Amino acid sequence: MDGITAATPPDDRTQPPSVGTGTIALLGLISGVAAANIYYNQPLLGLMDRSFEGLSAGEAARTIPAATLIGYAVGILTLIPLGDRFVRRKLIAVQMAILSLALIGAALAPSLSLLAIASFAIGVLSTAAQQTVPFAADLADDKTRGRTVGLVMTGLLLGILLARTISGFVGDLFGWRVVFAMGAGVCLLLAVVAWRALPYRPVAERLSYGALFGSLVTLIVHQPVLRQASLAQAFLFACFNAFWVTLVLLLEGPPFDLGPMEIGLFGVIGAAGVLAAPLSGRLADRMDGARVCLAGIVIVLISFAVFAFSGQSLVGLILGTILLDFGVNVAHIANQTRIYALDPAARGRINTVYMSVMFIGGAIGSTIGTQAWAFGGWIAVCLAGIIFSAASIATVTLTNRRVKA
Repeated sequence: MDGITAATPPDDRTQPPSVGTGTIALLGLISGVAAANIYYNQPLLGLMDRSFEGLSAGEAARTIPAATLIGYAVGILTLIPLGDRFVRRKLIAVQMAILSLALIGAALAPSLSLLAIASFAIGVLSTAAQQTVPFAADLADDKTRGRTVGLVMTGLLLGILLARTISGFVGDLFGWRVVFAMGAGVCLLLAVVAWRALPYRPVAERLSYGALFGSLVTLIVHQPVLRQASLAQAFLFACFNAFWVTLVLLLEGPPFDLGPMEIGLFGVIGAAGVLAAPLSGRLADRMDGARVCLAGIVIVLISFAVFAFSGQSLVGLILGTILLDFGVNVAHIANQTRIYALDPAARGRINTVYMSVMFIGGAIGSTIGTQAWAFGGWIAVCLAGIIFSAASIATVTLTNRRVKA
């Protein structure tokens, strides 16, 4: 494949492969496609409610996103540490292949409960996206690590944001089941490409599975930067998911009365925030990462202030969406650049801690967001987002004197 670094021959496997533009692009594509599967469901929740008999409005919204995000957190905890023990190229290919089977299960699910089980499995296996980021960090040198991670994360973030647009269009035209079937075909294709085209990278150490898990506790105890970054990003991801899960409920009702296709277009709007990935990566290479992270959090807080005055304004919702995605991405890339510099031999486990905490925060945000909507409507969702943002700011500012990054 042109531009993609081929697997290193057996006699050269002790030499790390170079990072070519094609390799970065492929890692970004795999990352984006894998992560997209987590978010396909969000514009489709109303269609899911109507496709199963006996469901009340909003029942899919209370079940499917949380099941997927909890699965993602479980997958990060159980699968991502394996990247420090096994060749990531093979792990990525195998996960993508099995992910295609889980997506087929979702497409064929005859009930909401079985769809929730399939969604949990999709979440677990979509963590192939999180194998690509430490892989990119391994391939980059110290001076360009932030930039390389930022470029791969651009692909991941585009996948997350455009997933809503694609699923909204396809779901509106052909039904929600076709979205998952389509995702299965793309994942299977990329599994083959990953197996053949990604470079070989020797593992740093051969710890047992039990030892890998035991070292997670050691990392949490001895790495204050990791603790700070994980908790701060968890609060931000709670904001992110509280907004996106309830946005569909707001836009489906008056005064907007939008369908899945129009709601999916908000993914394109949010894609403007992807510009934050390469920018934040470069800033984190040159500046104090904690300050870059704090700037992103403040932008998120401002976005929810905008949302609070935009319950009946599409213009306000569009502006707030751009600010939210931009701010979350700035903080995320800054935090990843900081934590991947801590211990090169433990990047998979570092990513496990960081992303597990982050996605647990996301699952909590989804749940609290839907509960806030049921309790007080859109203004209650905005208040929840403001509280989460403030908690993230407090995490960085109150602990920064004890953290050196």
